[in-house]
Parts: sequence; structure tokens; C-alpha cells
Amino acid sequence: MPAVVEQPAKVRLITDAPHHGCLTVTLRYDSADPLTVRVAFPAEVSRDDAEVVWAFTRQLLVSGLRTPSGDGDVRVWPCGRAQTMLEFHSPEGVALTQFDTALLRRFLRLTYETVPVGEDRYPLRAKRGLDRLLHHTN
Repeated sequence: MPAVVEQPAKVRLITDAPHHGCLTVTLRYDSADPLTVRVAFPAEVSRDDAEVVWAFTRQLLVSGLRTPSGDGDVRVWPCGRAQTMLEFHSPEGVALTQFDTALLRRFLRLTYETVPVGEDRYPLRAKRGLDRLLHHTN
């Protein structure tokens, strides 16, 4: 059975308004899709009153904690020692969010406890099948 890691996170939503707002998003990781992390934004910040979920590689998040990373719809970069910026691009616009780096590191640690480095290349089901085939077990 796949394991799921969920972590609520208070983030700062940076806009061109004079005052920036804070909101709670949910970081998600599912061992059934081991290369991907997700950030779910609450319905109240979407145009159609539905939760908005962004998916991107776990490695992008890891890299973005150290150096500017990403050149597509999701970009991640460190902002000083304690903050990390995640920028999301869509046809409707850009959302710039500021996360606590320590929280992102904790979340990533939990994902790696769930699916360690190297095991994320193969879904757990495929890994079990390969183990049975290679070791002749049932």
C-alpha cells in the first residue's frame, strides 16, 4: 500500500499589493509516484473555488534549497538562510510564495524516509516484481 506524507505549511503569498498575505498550503508526497511532490493551494485562493495542486519533481525542490532551479512552470530558489521561494507560472498569472526552509527540509526528510534515494526510480510495485523475478520468490 502506498505511503502518503502530508505537511501543512504557512506560506507568504507575495503580490504587488502593499501588504502580503499568508495562507496555509499542503505539501504532499505519495510513494506511488515517488519522483513527484505536490503543493496544494486552498480553494479560497483559486478563481474557481477548487483546490489548486502543483506537481513537480522532488529533485527540483531539493536543488532549489541550494541554488536557483527550474526553468518551466515551477521555479525554486533560496532566499537567505531561512526562506525558500517557490514561483508558479500558469496562463492566468504567476504566484510567488515564500516558505520556511526548515519546514521544506523536514518534509523532504520524511519523503526520503518513505522512499529513499535510488528507490524512487522504480515504483514500489515494480520493485517487488523485480525482486520476485530476480530472487525466484513468490
